[in-house]
Amino acid sequence: MHHCFAYRLGFDENTFRVSDDGEPSGSAGRPILGQIDSKQLTNAAIIVVRYFGGTLLGVPGLINAYKTSSALALQVTPIIQKQVEVNYQLEFDYTRMNEVMMIIKQSNCRILSQEMQLFCQLNVGIPKNRLEEVLYRLKELRCVEINKL
Repeated sequence: MHHCFAYRLGFDENTFRVSDDGEPSGSAGRPILGQIDSKQLTNAAIIVVRYFGGTLLGVPGLINAYKTSSALALQVTPIIQKQVEVNYQLEFDYTRMNEVMMIIKQSNCRILSQEMQLFCQLNVGIPKNRLEEVLYRLKELRCVEINKL
């Protein structure tokens, strides 16, 4: 039995790993990774378990088997798209709460954690494609301290 896998993490396309788990080199992990890359996925992993059934497939047969099983798995698996975010900590006086929350809501920011007292602290995920705009609007409020996490 072989547990061959491939995964790709992050957005720089440099964090990946493949394993042939005893199959001939390049006949399992690379074809699996090829299917992940063909869908332009990240933060994804595929593990294919192959039992030896008595028939030798040869290297081309193995490549085809791992590639096809990975492609079929990706066809039936829902792909979840997530927004790329940059995390920031916001500190401000409670009197600024409405203004800050309005910017966060209008910009589709995600609140990661919050501490509300006389002085408030929010950890938020700001969408990367709106980062410049959101930071500009928050800085306009003054009295809001902004720190990257």
